[in-house]
Amino acid sequence: MFNCQQDYSLENDVVLLRPLCENDYEHLVIFSINEPELWFYSLVPADSEANLKTYIHSALNGRKEGKEYPFIVFDKRTGKYAGSTRFYDIQLHHKTLQLGYTWYGKVFQGTGLNKNAKFLLLQFAFETIGVERVELRADHNNKRSINAMKAIGCIEEGVLRSNCVAASGIRRDSIVLSILSHEWFDTVKTQLQKQL
Repeated sequence: MFNCQQDYSLENDVVLLRPLCENDYEHLVIFSINEPELWFYSLVPADSEANLKTYIHSALNGRKEGKEYPFIVFDKRTGKYAGSTRFYDIQLHHKTLQLGYTWYGKVFQGTGLNKNAKFLLLQFAFETIGVERVELRADHNNKRSINAMKAIGCIEEGVLRSNCVAASGIRRDSIVLSILSHEWFDTVKTQLQKQL
């Protein structure tokens, strides 16, 4: 049975995902200082040293409450930390969770790192935790993120109109995509493996 209080690390030849901790601020702050635009579409930006501390603290509180499981992402090819991702809105009684809060430094984007990370996360969600549905969301204007989700096999479900407030204070529309358990085992897993 999945337990947010246990430490889970996921890895392959390309990427290591390990539980995020307070000390990871040191590994990620370079992105907050030098690449604040990474959080343009984020609901919880980490675009300054103070905001990164708040971001990490919030993620770790979510883990303590059993609602989230944040990871730090380490690129094994470069030997550098690349960003962060997490499971959230974990509802084990419904066998569902959401996958998101994913961001990478610019040099790691488009390198295949994300697909490797998503493969490990989806495999863990469907095959270890045993969920029936993994949901992903994004700002409807964030075409790069939406295309990345579709590229790993996510099915678009629709758009939630004006469903939340962006960091800018403006209300945003959120696109909802998902992968169901039978889709993972029938096609998505194999197709994604071929892309790695």
